[in-house]
Amino acid sequence: MSLRYGLLGLLAEGPASGYDLARRFQEALSPVWPAQHPKIYAELSRLSDAGMIEVDSHGPRGRKAYRITDTGLSEVRRWLTEGEVDHTLRTESVLRSFFFWLMEPDDLQEHLRREQRFFTETADLARGYAAAKDRGDFGTSPQTRSMRVAVEAAIGFYQALADWAEWAQTVPPAIPEGDPES
Repeated sequence: MSLRYGLLGLLAEGPASGYDLARRFQEALSPVWPAQHPKIYAELSRLSDAGMIEVDSHGPRGRKAYRITDTGLSEVRRWLTEGEVDHTLRTESVLRSFFFWLMEPDDLQEHLRREQRFFTETADLARGYAAAKDRGDFGTSPQTRSMRVAVEAAIGFYQALADWAEWAQTVPPAIPEGDPES
């Protein structure tokens, strides 16, 4: 359901095509809320059917740019102020950590090094995005200020996971009691 509100929020900034919205998700939101092209286009269709967005213009090769309607703007504002927040974190890396005891120590160490690299690179990517926004119109645009707040959360989240993966490498492996299948 949150994809719906992410699209409405992006369209509140101004008209955009499905391609433009997918690019915005990739650039700005992917560290915290990834979205795939097919899901974006399907949700745009549902939003249009619900009267929350409408076609703003048509371009070459069937390109459509959408704009938010008053109904859509009211709905995203309602979601921001009244909606229950889903605080569930679905992080496969943490789920896998419950079963690290099944891994060979060398495999586990290599896995944790890859995880640390990935999380560090993702935090650094978000830092770069934040720095670019800070050099731009930060402080003058409400959209940019809000985006900067969200990016800071992504930086903290991914840096915390990088620190966790680094720490986990220092935890001595458990001494296996035998094969779990025996």
